Amino acid sequence: MPLLHWSPRSPYVRKVMVALHERGLADKVERVRTHADPLIPHEDLMRINPLSKIPTLELESGPTLYDSHVICAWADRQGQGPRLLPDDPAARLIAERDEALGTGILDVAVAWLVEAKLRPEELRSDDLLAVHRRKLRSVADYLEGYVAELRARTFDLGHLTIGVALAYLDFRFAAEDWRAGRPRLAEWHAGFSARPSVRATEFKDDPRPR
Repeated sequence: MPLLHWSPRSPYVRKVMVALHERGLADKVERVRTHADPLIPHEDLMRINPLSKIPTLELESGPTLYDSHVICAWADRQGQGPRLLPDDPAARLIAERDEALGTGILDVAVAWLVEAKLRPEELRSDDLLAVHRRKLRSVADYLEGYVAELRARTFDLGHLTIGVALAYLDFRFAAEDWRAGRPRLAEWHAGFSARPSVRATEFKDDPRPR
């Protein structure tokens, strides 16, 4: 059985877990809790993933897989049901573009988390924090005007990644209230959050490694 290095608080892992549920693979992949803190390199994990990052998927036969996009693409080929990456080249390009947008939200949010909460207070940059906030507000404003396009096509990896990214903002930056002034996006995300795959993979916090 493939082995997934996993955390209940990683948004990149949740993206993979939602994909595994969507493709009927959640019970066909074993999970192992692996601490991959951005400020604490994981020496054992680096033996199979030199970046010391999760998700990392160890296959029974074949190469070890990382990052979230690669693992989701693997799941899309292995599972069953509606494809997350469409066969049509034009549709796939849009799905992957929107996946990149969602992943970009996560990259900014994780960098914001590191700067605002994990670095020593005396080393934090107010200017950098303001940049992170501005970028995330810009993306949320863009998505408010993009909801009609999201609704116009079948659920794919782009929808999945954007939905997980907004859920991560709720998890780590609830006070920012990305829903404020964005009713269409809030309504779309409520529908996303009701999917069984999303309900089965909710974020949970646990202590950082020491």
